[in-house]
Parts: sequence; C-alpha cells; structure tokens
Amino acid sequence: MKNLYINTRFFFALIGVGILYVLAFFFPGMMWGAHIVLLICFLAVMVDYLLLFNQKNALQAQRILPEKLSNGDENFVKIDIKNNYNFKITTKIIDEIPFQFQKRDFLIEKQINSGANTFFQYSLEPKERGEYHFGSMNIYASSPLGFVSKRYNFQKDAMLAAYPSFIHLRKYELMALQSEFLLGGIKKVRKLGHTMEFEQIKDYVPGDDIRTINWKATSKTNRLMVNQFQDEKSQRIFMLIDKGRTMKMPFNGLSLLDYSINATMALSHIILRKGDRAGMMTFSKKAENKIAADNKSGQLKKISEALYNIKTDFFESDFNRLYQDVKYSINQRSLILLFTNFETLDGLNRQLKYLRGIAKNHLLVVVFFKNSELQTLIHKNPENMQEIYDEIISEKFEFEKKLIIQELRKYGIYTVYTLPENLNIDVINKYLEIKARGIL
Repeated sequence: MKNLYINTRFFFALIGVGILYVLAFFFPGMMWGAHIVLLICFLAVMVDYLLLFNQKNALQAQRILPEKLSNGDENFVKIDIKNNYNFKITTKIIDEIPFQFQKRDFLIEKQINSGANTFFQYSLEPKERGEYHFGSMNIYASSPLGFVSKRYNFQKDAMLAAYPSFIHLRKYELMALQSEFLLGGIKKVRKLGHTMEFEQIKDYVPGDDIRTINWKATSKTNRLMVNQFQDEKSQRIFMLIDKGRTMKMPFNGLSLLDYSINATMALSHIILRKGDRAGMMTFSKKAENKIAADNKSGQLKKISEALYNIKTDFFESDFNRLYQDVKYSINQRSLILLFTNFETLDGLNRQLKYLRGIAKNHLLVVVFFKNSELQTLIHKNPENMQEIYDEIISEKFEFEKKLIIQELRKYGIYTVYTLPENLNIDVINKYLEIKARGIL
C-alpha cells in the first residue's frame, strides 16, 4: 500500500457527497441519493485500485543521462516511458534532480496511450563544478477514473560530474579554422610577412602570392614554382588562472573563476588543433594544478581533469610567488594568458613589477573582466539624481579600467578586456591574432 496515492479527484468527490448530506438535512428525501453517491465513489476507488495494481510491470521507464555535465551550459536529460496497461494513463513525473539546482517544483505531466511509448527531455544548467547526485525517478500513474495513483520508482542514485564547459568545443573549432565567427567574433587578421614554416615547393597557380616564387626551382623546371608555407607549430601556450579573492565575483550564476576555467578548456582545444602545445597552472597563495605544455593525444583530457579538480578558498593572490614559479617552471619563451581581474589602477600597480618581470621573457596577455552591471548603468538614461550619481560612478570605474589597459601597454603587455559571457570568443580571438601576426 506504500505506492498507493489518493488523487484530488477523490477528495472533490467527497466534498460533493458532503454537500449532498448537508442538503439532505433540509430535504430528507435526498438522503438515499447521498448514500448511493457515496457508495459509487468507494466502488470507483476499488475498481481504480484493481486496474492499477492488478498488473505487474505495467509501466517501464528509463532515465538517460549524459556521460558528464558541462558546467555553465544546458545539459539534456532524456526520459523514455512505456505504458503496458490496457488503457490510457495519465502520468506525473517527479525526478529527484541534484540539490544544487534548487528546483523544488519539478513536475512533468504526460498522457500515454495503451502500449505506447513517450520520449521527452528536460534541461539542467549547472553553475559549479563537482559531483551531482540524482535520486529516484518517481512516476505516478492514474487510470481514466483518476481517483488513485500508483507510484513507480526507477533508477535510484546516479552520480554525474560537472566538468568545465565542453559542449561547444566542436563549434569553436570549426569557427576558429574558418577564422571567423557567425556572430561578431573572430576577426580575420592580415598576416605580416612570412612568420610560418616552409612546407613544400609546388607549381604556381593563379592567385598564389608572386613574392613566394622560388626562382631557383623555376629555372630548373622551366615553369613557375612557388614556396608553400604552413603556420608555425609546436609553440608553447600557457594559461595561468588566478584563484584569488578577485575571481569570486559572480555573473549570471558563474564566478569569474569558472568563466576562466571554461575559457581555458575552449582555448586549449583550439591550441591543440592548431598544432601548438597547451599547458596551464593555477595560483593564489602558491602555484597548483600544473600541466606542462604539450600536444600529445591525451593532453586535453589531462587539462580537463586538472580544471575539474581546481579547489580554492579565494585567498589574496601572491603575484610574487607566481613570478618565481613562472621563472623556474617555464624555461622557453611562451605565450602566457593570465586570467585575473583588476578593478583599480592601484590594484594593478601593486602587481605591475611582477607582470613586467614575466613579460621580459614571455609574451604576456592579461585577461580581465568588464563589470556587466556597470555597463548597464552606463548605457541607462538617468531619470533622477540617484541614477545620475550611479552613472557617474560607473563611468569612473570604466575609465579606470581603460587606464589599466594603457598602463599595461606601456610595458608591452597585451590585454583582453571583455564581458564574462564573451570570454571564450575573445581569448580565442586574441590567440589567433597573435598567431597570424607572428609576434610570439
């Protein structure tokens, strides 16, 4: 009996019977009618019970989960239900999804014909890395009478890990190989000179750059030959992720740290597809999660596992320690993308000498973030004095960010200043620009 549940239709029927008994108090002739209706209700409940509970395996269901969750993206959970009853049923599906989503009103209702299947899906969007535990999938089946329901319980206790965003890696790869995004993204960059590796000598075809004609090969073969080049490969690209206090700020449910982790995952995929070597490191009080730059087949998985296992207490970051670790860990000139956040020029000046030290031996790109809330205030038409003050303060903070960019440029340090939601596109953009210009 633990799987028997009384539906609201039964209670409405009892309310109707109660009204009949009240009326029978004033009109005694209605008493027998009230007795008959009450008896019909109880008989209907018994028949409904027998219909639902007299058949074994009358309902089959399966929850189909992805192999792992992609942090910050929509992940789809699929459900397949088959009705083995001899009649049409109404079902209420309550899936016990992980507590991190805080969905306390999860309910899906479906009607399924006899012998038929229904297949549907719902989406979940995790906002933090880690383990997500699913409970049971509960399905409450009702017959056309609708007085009672039978609860079915499927697939108890399943666990999925939420890894850094990987769903869109293929999309970024295709866009990067085409050197353009469909929506306002990767720009085509004019190449300056031949900062590429020689590949082969081939016959000239109309459209080839005449500056690449190989005159020695042309004289030997008596036909125009040109040198063919390919992009320089095996360059070392390191991504350094700040795990300090400034990266705790949330935007749309994700912290700046998780935005940086997702961008590192996307950029690592592009780097490896371009034939370069991808490596990473995180830091706050000390450097952790170190992955040496390489382009072997399992490198992306190593980076993904390291990103998944990043833990932090958001302490104040030690850039002095970072400078020492970079100096002794990265021996060859590399492209270093530093994901951090500076809100004020004073905050930058405290760390500038360490950034300049890194930039002496490497090509350093500092990635920091626009405050989307401030952007909203700046572009809002103020209607009262309070909104005018808010706009002025927002413009002051925005101007200070521009001063930070100018200060870094003075010392040959490149920057990516972007909104958190545009981070993936913008860092890939910067990497492709540096590759195209051959400045590494």
